[in-house]
Amino acid sequence: MNHLKGMHHVTAITSSAEKNYEFFTYVLGMRLVKKTVNQDDIQTYHLFFADDKGSAGTDMTFFDFPGIPKGVHGTNEISKTSFRVPSDAALDYWVKRFDRLEVKHTGINEQFGKKTLSFVDFDDQQYQLISDELNKGVESGTPWQKGPIPLEYAITGLGPIFVRIANFDYFKEMMEKVLLFKETAKDGSFHLFEVGEGGNGASVIVEYNAILPEARQGFGTVHHAAFRVEDRSVLEEWIRRMSSFGFQTSGYVNRHFFESLYTRVAPQILFEFATDGPGFMGDEPYETLGEKLSLPPFLEPKRAQIEKLVRPIDTVRSTKEFIKE
Repeated sequence: MNHLKGMHHVTAITSSAEKNYEFFTYVLGMRLVKKTVNQDDIQTYHLFFADDKGSAGTDMTFFDFPGIPKGVHGTNEISKTSFRVPSDAALDYWVKRFDRLEVKHTGINEQFGKKTLSFVDFDDQQYQLISDELNKGVESGTPWQKGPIPLEYAITGLGPIFVRIANFDYFKEMMEKVLLFKETAKDGSFHLFEVGEGGNGASVIVEYNAILPEARQGFGTVHHAAFRVEDRSVLEEWIRRMSSFGFQTSGYVNRHFFESLYTRVAPQILFEFATDGPGFMGDEPYETLGEKLSLPPFLEPKRAQIEKLVRPIDTVRSTKEFIKE
């Protein structure tokens, strides 16, 4: 069986695509590599923030479903998303930056031998930065070269996702027997699972919590998390594997930028398996990634209708110069 290669992307829900764009571009210094719409709900923006080249394993994406209520954090949810930074010194930089820009954070902590810095955005979406200083395993991406963050401190990709779960024994068995992760460490109620080459880019941190009420999805919460597979043939292997264990799946889905499979592995926990390619540069050059409204070919005939449904957001950055600070 071809193992999963690590994190592919995390998709969350925001109350405002505009505020979301500002926060990820100007505060976090991640590059908007694709401005498109939810392929199943065309009135909803889908924004992809990633590394300089839009590499698989680096992107955090957002839906802005109209009228959706604020989510409630609790158990049975993908509770937090991590971003990788190159070093412990980078975390010191980010503490000062967050203080200056009034981003709520916890200060620097340590978990599983790695330094971390947890913070939230305007929706109370939960994130952390994690230092790659002592990391071994899946390589990270390339920081946004023209963004506002000095390259030696900039975000390079996705780190571990956190899953908070009420039935830990079931989830551990599913992670190990079905998804082929290995539990490599434990810290109180937190359990570290790694897959493939392991390390920050191929980890899931599972928190056993049967005390909190069940989470409710809405803006400020994660919609799903995706893991990398090499190509279509490996994706087909995973479609067969998940079905053989009795999981309901979406079957094969072509998302144009990658090919996918979706399956709910536990209450409210939706996982996706996604191919590394084709990627985000098929319809836009490197220099202007994310600046136009990009639509997959099957939605292109509806462009006029879609452009009336979604309000315009100015995402042009190729004509601007960001001062690194």
